[in-house]
Amino acid sequence: FEDIEFTMPIFRIMGGTSGGSGGNPSVNNGTNQYPGHRNQQQTNQPQQNRRSTFTYPAQMSNRPSSIPQPPQAPQTSSLPTATPRTGTTTTTQVVIRGSAPQPPPSSTPISPSQADTGRPGAYTVTRTSSGPAQVFRVTVPAGVRPGSEFSVHAGPRRVRVRCPPTSRPGQSLQITLPPEPVTKSSLLKIAPLTAPTGEVGSGGHVTMTPEVEQVNRAAVDSGGTAQTFLVTIPPNVYPGMQFTVALDGQRFMVTCPPNAGPNMKVRIVPPTQREEPMAAPKTQVFEVVVPPGVRPGQPFTLMANEQRVLVTCPPNVVPGQKIRFQLPVQQIVGNIKLSYEGNSWSRTIRVSDLKFQWVRVQNDQVVQEDKVDFNYSAYVRKLTLMEGNDARMRTGTCEMVPAQDAVVDSKLVLNNRTLLSYADIANVQGKTLEEKTTWFQNLCSQITGTWEEGHIKLVVRRSQLLHDSVDAVMSLGREDMRKRWRFEFMGEQGIDAGGLAREWFQLVSEEIFDPDRGLWLSSNQNQMCMTVNPASNISCPDDHLVYFRFLGRVMGRALFDRQLIKGHMVRHVYKHLLGWPVSFKDLEHEDEGYYQSLKKLANMEDVSMMCLDFTATEERLGVHTEVELVDGGAMKEVTNDNIAEYLEANLRYRLLARTQAQLTELFLGFFDVVPEPALTVFDPNELELMLCGLPIIDMEDWQANTIYSGLYETKGATHQVVTWFWDIVREEFDQEMKARLLQFVTGTSGVPSRGFSVLQGNDGNIKKFAIHGVSTTNYPFPRAHTCFNRIDLPMYTSRKELTEKLRIAVTTAAIGFGLE
Repeated sequence: FEDIEFTMPIFRIMGGTSGGSGGNPSVNNGTNQYPGHRNQQQTNQPQQNRRSTFTYPAQMSNRPSSIPQPPQAPQTSSLPTATPRTGTTTTTQVVIRGSAPQPPPSSTPISPSQADTGRPGAYTVTRTSSGPAQVFRVTVPAGVRPGSEFSVHAGPRRVRVRCPPTSRPGQSLQITLPPEPVTKSSLLKIAPLTAPTGEVGSGGHVTMTPEVEQVNRAAVDSGGTAQTFLVTIPPNVYPGMQFTVALDGQRFMVTCPPNAGPNMKVRIVPPTQREEPMAAPKTQVFEVVVPPGVRPGQPFTLMANEQRVLVTCPPNVVPGQKIRFQLPVQQIVGNIKLSYEGNSWSRTIRVSDLKFQWVRVQNDQVVQEDKVDFNYSAYVRKLTLMEGNDARMRTGTCEMVPAQDAVVDSKLVLNNRTLLSYADIANVQGKTLEEKTTWFQNLCSQITGTWEEGHIKLVVRRSQLLHDSVDAVMSLGREDMRKRWRFEFMGEQGIDAGGLAREWFQLVSEEIFDPDRGLWLSSNQNQMCMTVNPASNISCPDDHLVYFRFLGRVMGRALFDRQLIKGHMVRHVYKHLLGWPVSFKDLEHEDEGYYQSLKKLANMEDVSMMCLDFTATEERLGVHTEVELVDGGAMKEVTNDNIAEYLEANLRYRLLARTQAQLTELFLGFFDVVPEPALTVFDPNELELMLCGLPIIDMEDWQANTIYSGLYETKGATHQVVTWFWDIVREEFDQEMKARLLQFVTGTSGVPSRGFSVLQGNDGNIKKFAIHGVSTTNYPFPRAHTCFNRIDLPMYTSRKELTEKLRIAVTTAAIGFGLE
């Protein structure tokens, strides 16, 4: 193996155009030496101190300095062996089959003779064919007739040869083989995490260098996003000489800096690219009437060709007047409106740039959210990306913004090729989960690197599985995260034909979600769901943030490879991943008692009587500490004038700020693999099912551990509507629909390992699945109470009506349901 040391000077490219040469870069003589392990980021600590005892069962000091390899037995074969040519021999022309170098199939491992992967870690594996053709002589074996084939060993290679028509057993043949493919494995070193601009490194972060901070600030000032690239200086290129590189479909001319040379890695900063609107060769003109109450400059929504779009009222236009606007023809594909949480939130497409935006609509008018409303206000996470000290590992910040201020791209462009457009999203949006998943996998296959471009081999020890896996995955760049992966458990003869990968994803996710590790905790509301431990820095003080970046990458890669992870997360984390709004209702799912307290405060006549300030109390290891919800919160009293601000501060704190550092790393790792626009076709329930898989549901156990109340309390399971309900679930609901029904009623698709008899409620006590009978007069559709694992099932008069209403309720639960 080869240890790659990155010594990367930073310099900027001052120009560059698509398909041509850009300007010459100016050189920054500063260099960044990349540490080999996380403990070397700031100080030269002893190797055994790099991890806390809690995190790893075996300390680094207990590692052997070298891992012995089993002796290789001499290769024996009864096949004839070709010998290298030593003289000139006149031979007959032969046809060789299988001698041309081909990419190995997924089940073919690289032998120790091809690559030395004797240490755990991540290896970048490349195969090249170079050198002269090889000539061998071979004797036709006994019993071989002209035209038939026989096998021989030609050096370390095994080939099949077809006997020429004029040759006989015992005759000598000369065969010429193409150059033998050479496999090279290079061990990658860990890339450190970088703290965002202005923050001090901790928890696995290192402080951002002044050079990188300058790059990020320049990108912000220019209105773009910073992006840097690692490139290798070609052979025979020395300081002052120029060479060209291709980056994202553009070619740049780079001048080799004074402190660099051939085969060295350098980090380049191309010019910041501003986003340009998507070109539209054809458009369609729409004429609409400005609704009543709309003022100039105010946005409003309307339906154009069965799709909801967002339009801004032009100046000097009053309600009742007609206005015209254009939409690209190729983008007009059906209805893509998503109702949300029954509170009028919808995701629309902006006419100006065809980006998705959340708006709250009433009577086809956009409601301007100028104050906090306990029933309607919603917020969306906003992730701002920055370059890190190591180009392989981005950093960034995460915050919650009002839902109407959040936007997401509806297109995905890679190497100047549009892989995803709004038209694609509109076409896929209404399909089944299986069809969406197939579409997503096809998109991922276009992003995944080919075998010829090299692959990544992850070598881990089963006894140190999580430790080795973290080190391996955290040494990969974003391009490596999208290459093909192969797994190897040291000391085992398993060949990765898919089984090893499946086992690896299951084992590492199960271990990292283990509450005993201190990174995640079981949710107070639902013991089947995991929530981030706000005190994870106490459990793993040196590198707890590294584990969340690692998990985000594992989750993203699991989606790419259609693998499953062992851990259901609380609902609002899935919403954050998708960029969906969260509201006070999500706080109810997280902590119902906390939610009810805030609701009472919102309805109090004089909240100042409670003597509250803008702080929250946290308990960690039995110690109570106060956390300010806003700057100077300890000195700010809650009054009727600022109660809305207090409610908003609590919502922001509980759903993001409380675990902001951990969730930011989780999101960064996830989007290191998955492009965000590709997720816009899924809802939170579908994302959970894709990551965790469809549960195995025992219908007998489910039905036997169900209780009945309300109008069904007397007859219970013998009531006609209840009988219809179970018949529908058994006979008409497939595995996906059964899982969605569980999500609708319990908040997760997970089933306790001991069955439905131990299904828990929000208070941690047993709350069995409950069917509550209600009147259709008050409740036309089924309702769910996830805190109590209860479904309110109206007393329908026919099985057909029950089937229709139940299916609508279950399938629209993720995007909101307010049809009462």
